[in-house]
Amino acid sequence: MEARRLAYLEAMGIEVLALRGAPSEAAVAAPVVSAPKLQAPARSPHPAGQLGWEPLAAAVAGCQRCGLCTGRTQAVFGIGARRARWMVIGEAPGLEEDRDGDPCAGKAGELLTAMLRACGVQREDVFLTNVLKCRPGDNREPEAAEVAECLPYLLNQMALVQPELVICLGRAPAQYLLGTDLPLAKLRGQVHHLQSPAIPVVVTYHPTYLLRAPQDKRKAWEDLQLAMAQVPPLPTAQET
Repeated sequence: MEARRLAYLEAMGIEVLALRGAPSEAAVAAPVVSAPKLQAPARSPHPAGQLGWEPLAAAVAGCQRCGLCTGRTQAVFGIGARRARWMVIGEAPGLEEDRDGDPCAGKAGELLTAMLRACGVQREDVFLTNVLKCRPGDNREPEAAEVAECLPYLLNQMALVQPELVICLGRAPAQYLLGTDLPLAKLRGQVHHLQSPAIPVVVTYHPTYLLRAPQDKRKAWEDLQLAMAQVPPLPTAQET
């Protein structure tokens, strides 16, 4: 198992010799930060809330609650285990994700797969999704109204998955969920908590960023060590 994990770390482009061994004491003893109660500021009525998987997927696929529906190829619902210990959340689909229906596709998706395998878990053992289910044009940052309309879908997914840990890929999804404007540098390196529902949250870099800044892959590995110290990502059998 150790040899396989080292191979995955090498695939991520991380110097293996610097990363052997268990998570550091600093990672295990990282400070805990509580976030304000999570609320979804969506206009009423909204179809999401207590929907089951199939009705929720249908609602996302047919959603026209904001203007992003006019420019999408398809809504990107999310993939993976429906009762996963880890839920991995990005901001919004990009061009490849909109085309393929995968929340993290292309080279970024390959890197995410390698990152998860370095933790000893397959990609299909986590539930992977984005805050926004439709691609913002020109890969711009989502507007507040667009986030407000899509966030209830994510909260419904979280209620169904019941994850033991949430990993936010990048600053934006962490800010949306934690109700903060702190930069990524201040969000990383500590365990945050959603209060409703009560779930620990670890923030790391999005794989798209790591492709542009491979020097930060080691920091991303430290984030994953922190996540593993909180909730080991044991494989699950139930998948979407």
